Amino acid sequence: MAQLYFLHALGASAREWDEVITGLGDLGDCVALDLPGFGDSADADLDVVGLVDWFAAQVSARERQSWAVIGHSMGGKIATLAAARARDGDPDFAGLAAVVLLAASPPAPEPMAEERRADMIGWFADGRIGADEAASFVDANTAHRLPEPLRAQAIADVERSGRRAWTGWLERDSREDWQAAAGTLSVPALIVVGGEDGDLGEDAQRRLNLPHYRDARVEVVAGAAHLLPYEQPAAVAALIRDHVTPAFARALPAPFLALLASDRVSRRTRAVMTERHAAPPAGKMLSSQQRAVLAALVETVLPGAADPVDLAARIDAMLSSGVGDGWRSADLPADAEAWASGLDTLDRLADGFAERTPADRDQFLRVIDDGSCRPDGAASDTGQMRLWFAEARAEIARQWMALPATMARIGYDGFAVGGDGPHKQGYRLTAADTIEDWQRLEARA
Repeated sequence: MAQLYFLHALGASAREWDEVITGLGDLGDCVALDLPGFGDSADADLDVVGLVDWFAAQVSARERQSWAVIGHSMGGKIATLAAARARDGDPDFAGLAAVVLLAASPPAPEPMAEERRADMIGWFADGRIGADEAASFVDANTAHRLPEPLRAQAIADVERSGRRAWTGWLERDSREDWQAAAGTLSVPALIVVGGEDGDLGEDAQRRLNLPHYRDARVEVVAGAAHLLPYEQPAAVAALIRDHVTPAFARALPAPFLALLASDRVSRRTRAVMTERHAAPPAGKMLSSQQRAVLAALVETVLPGAADPVDLAARIDAMLSSGVGDGWRSADLPADAEAWASGLDTLDRLADGFAERTPADRDQFLRVIDDGSCRPDGAASDTGQMRLWFAEARAEIARQWMALPATMARIGYDGFAVGGDGPHKQGYRLTAADTIEDWQRLEARA
């Protein structure tokens, strides 16, 4: 079962997620955590690195599954930096499938008026916050007064916040700048914001969090300010469900994830595999019609084996990057020109290749492959189409075989033969039809 980890806001606890988790039903194994110094956890003064390390220990201590992280306010900064470490090949975070940010603190220093920051730090001058200040904090962060007993629960959580954790976040952690480390992330992200939030409202989310995610969208929840899980739990649960369900549907199987997270795989290899499994960046070389023809071509070459739209997008991204397989036929133009011309010719030859039946598409491709087609009545054009189709088949197969999902499907484990240590494990048994214990993926679940 997939896992969902919930990281709460400053002054809150795992209890802030109770109604959200109820609204998620059987979506997955929901793990709501008390951050160090909050809820039932002991007071602690951890910097941002320490908080991310703490979260890594929480994830790695559980059975390896596909997982998502939902971070609220200060929890959002931890979530984004965990995603950055997953991207960079950290084994503790292998398997991250989706990120949800609620009114999230960004990797950049959190926007906050210094006078208000000083007031909030001063609330703990006597070692603990008073009831009046705790109530003021809760009421100031909601669009409308919370109903009882939710308001009393939220206030009680603020009151039991640890002084070191509270002041450490305000004085240091929220000010730390981790923009460079966060970089650009390919994991799909949902950024949720209350329509009446202040410092961390929609404008701040679009400026400070959205640019770090290549595949992200922003959703504004009306009738809420900063304490979204308390104010609009049903709306939050619905948004989480809609976002993580497709991410979990395309997640890698647990045995494969366990192998990917093992010490047999280097961080660099794990990072490459993680990036390959993510949705590709938007391509800029092919037109929408050319991509549609390419998707139909993929579907015909690999019937039922892959997502044709996804593979077409990956080839477009490859062409846009200018990084191909390192060679081309001397009788063909550069890759981008050859693909555009080949797809246009195929579409013209078939009078709408994407709209044809699978049998008709197959027949058109066989005519091209045997050299009997005459796109423009010239033998040279026939030869070029035959060469292009051969290269197209090879590239489609290369892109498909490079996907971790394909490797998991066929049981390929050749990427797991050497970790980061000086000793590379390799294979001990090399005879035909012999399988080592670590290769039995089902045993790793």
